[in-house]
Amino acid sequence: MSITEAARGRAAALSALITVAAVCAGDVLARSFPFGPRTRSVNDLGNQFVPYHTRLWDLLHGRADGGVLVNWQSGYGTSFLPDIGTYLGSPFAPLVGLFPRDEIDLAVYLITLLKMAAAAAAMTVLLLALRGGGDRWWAAGVLGSSYALCGWAVTEAVYNPMWMDGLVAFPLLCLVGEWARAGRRRVLGPLVVALAWTANFYTAYMATLGAGLVLLLRLLTDAAAAPVRERLRVLLRAALTTLLGTGLAAPVLAVVLLGSTHAYPGWTREFEPAGWGDVLARALPATYSFFTPAVFLGTGALLLAATLLLNRAVPGRERWAWTLLSAVVAVSVQWGPTHLVWHVFATPNGSPYRQTFVLAGILVMAAWVSLSYGWPGRRALLGGVGVVAVVALGAATSPRITSWTYPLTVAGVAATVGAVVLARRAEQWARPAGGGRGAGRGPVRGAGRSPEKGTGPGAGRGPAYGRVLAVAAALLLAGAQVAQAAVTTAHADRRRLAHLDDYAPWGDRQRAQADAVADADGWPAHRTEPGREQTTANDPLAVGGQGAAYYSSHTPDVLTRTLAALGAGWTSNGRSVQSVDNPVTDAVFSVGARVRMPRDPHQGWSRPDDREVKVVRATVPRLVTVRPPGPEPRFGASPFRNQEKLLGSRVYTLPPTALRGGTLTAVCPARSEVFLWAPDFFGTARLGPGGTETDLRGGLPARRAAMQPLGAAPDDGRVTIALKGDRAGGLPRESVGCLDRGRLAAAVDGLRAGGASSVRVTDSGVRAVLPPGAAGTAVFAMPRIAGWSCGTDGARARPAGSYLGLVAVPLDGRSTPAAVSCRFTPPGLRAGGFAGGLSLLVLVAAGVLGRVRARRRSHTKTSSEDHRLVARTA
Repeated sequence: MSITEAARGRAAALSALITVAAVCAGDVLARSFPFGPRTRSVNDLGNQFVPYHTRLWDLLHGRADGGVLVNWQSGYGTSFLPDIGTYLGSPFAPLVGLFPRDEIDLAVYLITLLKMAAAAAAMTVLLLALRGGGDRWWAAGVLGSSYALCGWAVTEAVYNPMWMDGLVAFPLLCLVGEWARAGRRRVLGPLVVALAWTANFYTAYMATLGAGLVLLLRLLTDAAAAPVRERLRVLLRAALTTLLGTGLAAPVLAVVLLGSTHAYPGWTREFEPAGWGDVLARALPATYSFFTPAVFLGTGALLLAATLLLNRAVPGRERWAWTLLSAVVAVSVQWGPTHLVWHVFATPNGSPYRQTFVLAGILVMAAWVSLSYGWPGRRALLGGVGVVAVVALGAATSPRITSWTYPLTVAGVAATVGAVVLARRAEQWARPAGGGRGAGRGPVRGAGRSPEKGTGPGAGRGPAYGRVLAVAAALLLAGAQVAQAAVTTAHADRRRLAHLDDYAPWGDRQRAQADAVADADGWPAHRTEPGREQTTANDPLAVGGQGAAYYSSHTPDVLTRTLAALGAGWTSNGRSVQSVDNPVTDAVFSVGARVRMPRDPHQGWSRPDDREVKVVRATVPRLVTVRPPGPEPRFGASPFRNQEKLLGSRVYTLPPTALRGGTLTAVCPARSEVFLWAPDFFGTARLGPGGTETDLRGGLPARRAAMQPLGAAPDDGRVTIALKGDRAGGLPRESVGCLDRGRLAAAVDGLRAGGASSVRVTDSGVRAVLPPGAAGTAVFAMPRIAGWSCGTDGARARPAGSYLGLVAVPLDGRSTPAAVSCRFTPPGLRAGGFAGGLSLLVLVAAGVLGRVRARRRSHTKTSSEDHRLVARTA
C-alpha cells in the first residue's frame, strides 16, 4: 500500500520521540547524568569520547595545541587524523561546538540521543520503503524505535557513541540498496555510503554486510520476478555504489587503517560463544551482560517478528526468506568463522557481539513485513506468543534474568496482543459499509458486515470509532515499548557502574587542574604536564597542556615502548600510556611545568588526600637538542639507565637492594632523590617511617606501574621502603634509583647551551634554528611515529631518523646557523586522497552524464509528441 510523504514524516517523528522519551525515562529511573548524581561516563565514554570531543571543541574554537594532523597535547605529539576518523568522524560530532566547554558531558549525551533518534527515524523510513503499510504508518514508527532502543544500543553503544553511527548507517545503507534496485539516486547513494564509512568504518563495515544480505533477500523475493540478468545488474549497481562511496571516504579510511597498523598491539582474545540460555535471555527486557549479544527489541517487535512465518497474508516466499535470514544471522553471531567475518577477521578486545545491531534491524524488518500485509490473525498471533514463551522458558536458567524480566515480558505480550486486536477492529470500523478485503492484506473475519449496522457497543459510530481504537492500539504498543526500554536502560545504567570503571563529569577538580595548566602554560618554549594523578586516561585533551598520557586505538607502538623503557606506566595492555613524574624524563621531553594533583576522590579505591593543587617548575632544554657524534645508544632493561642514555649523562646511583618481609632496603647518596621502579607491583610504597604512601597499580600485562618518586634519602643514606600489596617478590633487580640533582642540572645546562636557539611549532610540523657548527644528531622531543619527514637548510625532506624512539636528524656541522625542519603527513593520507579525488571525479561524471541522458530522453519524448500532434492535425 502506498503512503504519503506526510505520513512517512509523522512515522519518523514518532519513532524519534519514542526513542528519546524511553532513554531519558530510563536515565531518570537510574538517577544517571544529567538527571541525577550518578555518572554515565563509564569505560571508554569517560576515558576517550568525552576527552576527544573536548579537543574537538578546542579545535572548533581555535584553542587546541596542534590541529587536524598533529595533536601536541597527547603522547608528547601524536597523529590526530586517525583519532578523528575513529572517534570524531560522525557528522553529529561538531555539534559539541554549540555548547559551553564545561558542558561537554551534556553535549556528548545529547549527541548520543540525537544519533539514536536518527537511527529510529532512518529505520522507520526504510520500513515504509520496503512496504508502505497504508494507515499502519504509526506501527512502523514504533518498530523503528524498537530498533534504536535495542539492547545493543542502550547497554553497549550508549557509552561508545561512535558505534551509534553504525546504528544509523544500517537502515541508510539498506535504503541505498533499495535505490540500486530501482536504479535511482545514483549520486546520493555513494554519498550516503561515504558518510557511513567516514563516521565509523568499523560499524559501517558490519552495516554494509547486513545491507548486502537484505538486498540479496529482496532480489530473491521480488514479486515482479525480474530476469536474472536484471538482478545481476542491480547487484553490480549496488557494488559500484559501495565501491565509489568507500573511495570517497578513502582519505579518512586509509589513515585510520594504517594508524591501526602502527599502533601498539594491546591484547588478543579468542572468541568463546555465549551459552544459548544467555543469548535467549538477552532478547528479553531488563537483562545485562558485557559478553552476550544484546538483541532485546521489546516484546512487541519480537512477537510481531515471530508471527511472520504463520501470517498467511504474507506471500510464502517472503515469509520463509525473512525467517531464514533472521535465523542465519542469529546463528552467525555464535559461530567462530562467521564471528570473524563480522568483526573484520579479528576478535575485538571488548564485547565480542558488536554486530548485534544488524540482527536487531533484520528482526524489526521481519516484524514489519508481517504486519504490513495485514495485522496478524489469531493463528499467527498465537504462534508469535508461543515463540516468545519458548524464548522465556529457554532463558529461565540464565543468571541474566532479573526480577523485572518476566513481569515486563508478560505485560509486553499482553499489550502487543491487545494492540493487534484493537488495530484489527479499528480497520474494520474504518472500512466503508459492505467492504470486503483490506487493501493489500488477506480477508478479515466479519468484514462482509458493515460495522455501522452492528449491534455492538460501537454501533453507529463509524470511522471515528475506528480512529479511537487505532489510537488505543498505538498507545498500547508504544507504551509497552517505552516502558520496557526505559527499565532496560535504567538496569544497564546501574549494572555498568558496578562492573566497569567510571569517571566523574566535568567539575571542580578538572576546573582547578585546567586553571593550573593554563597559568603555567608556556608552549612551545616548554611543555606543561597535567600530572600523574589523572582524572581520565586522556587528561591532556580535557584540561590542556602537553603531556605524555594518551589512550587510543591508535596509540603508537613506538610511543608505548619508548615511554615504558623510561619507566612510564600503562593500562589497557599498553594502549593507555601514563605520565611518569620524573625530572629526568621531564628534561628529555622539555616539560618545564608539572601540575601535581591530589588523588581523584571520585574513584572508590582512592585514599583520602588533602594535598593542594601544586605546580612544579623546572629549567629544561628546548624541544630540539643536539647529541654529539657517535653511535646511537640502545635501550636496556633498566629504565634508570635508559633515561641517562636519552639524557646523555649519568645522573643516577643504582644501589643493591634487599627485600625482607615487605621491606625493601638500599643505601643511596645522602639527600639524593629516591625513585622506585616496580612495574608489576600493586599496592603502596612508603619511604621511611614518616614518608607519604605512594600508589603503584601494576599487574602485567594489563597494567604497568609507573616509576614513582618517594622522597629524599636520609643523611646517612640508609633507605627503607615499606611495601604493602601483592607480588612484592616480583621486584626487578635494580628497582631503586638515587637521583643526583646537581648532575641533572649540569646535564640540562649542557643541552640548553648546545640546543636550538629558537623553535617554531605549527599544526603539522616543527622548525628549529641551531647554533653555528652544530654537529652530531638533532633530537626532537617527540616520538618518532610514522609520518615524520625532516631536512636541514631547505634540503629535500627525507623520512625522519630515530634516536632511542625520538625524531632525529643527522647534522654535518657545516651550516651557520643550522635550520632543521620536520613536517608530519599521516601514513595513507596521500594514497587515500588520490583514491578520494578519483572517486569524486567519477561521481561528478556520473552525475553529469545522468543529467545529459535525462535531458536527451526528455527532448526525444517531446519531439515525438510534437510529430504525433502534427500528424494528427494534418
